Amino acid sequence: MKLAELQQQIGQETGVSRWIVVDQKRIDGFAEATGDHQYIHVDPVRAANSPFGTTIAHGLLTLSLMGEMKEVFPEVSDLEMGVNYGFDKIRFLAPVKSGASIRARCKLVEMKERAPNSWLCRYLITIEIQDSDQPAVIADWLILNVARDQAHRKHAGS
Repeated sequence: MKLAELQQQIGQETGVSRWIVVDQKRIDGFAEATGDHQYIHVDPVRAANSPFGTTIAHGLLTLSLMGEMKEVFPEVSDLEMGVNYGFDKIRFLAPVKSGASIRARCKLVEMKERAPNSWLCRYLITIEIQDSDQPAVIADWLILNVARDQAHRKHAGS
């Protein structure tokens, strides 16, 4: 589908990702990268006595895994690029325990034309935890989608 036709998808689920395991190695790597070494993330012995009973993923790690779950976004044939425009709302509703699997569901909520061939899309993202009724994260993610310009394509091929 073309970017302009994406409006027909407003209000519909656009995709569900595959399951991704969030293991302790991934959590430890995120802790190293960010400097967030709180015991509930990196110390299994101490975390066993926490309310979670084990280590849990950082909320921002869970959110950042959206990059790995990008198949939830619709295929757009004339898309030049999609740019992360930010979030309007993020809620961390349930912890992701080490070893749990997560996946994302995506629903296109809104599209606003910003300029010719440029649309700001609002997606409702729900990150689910396998075998749990409560999602880990819900977020309103804004993506600026830019379509290839017809004139740009003509000159690129000349």
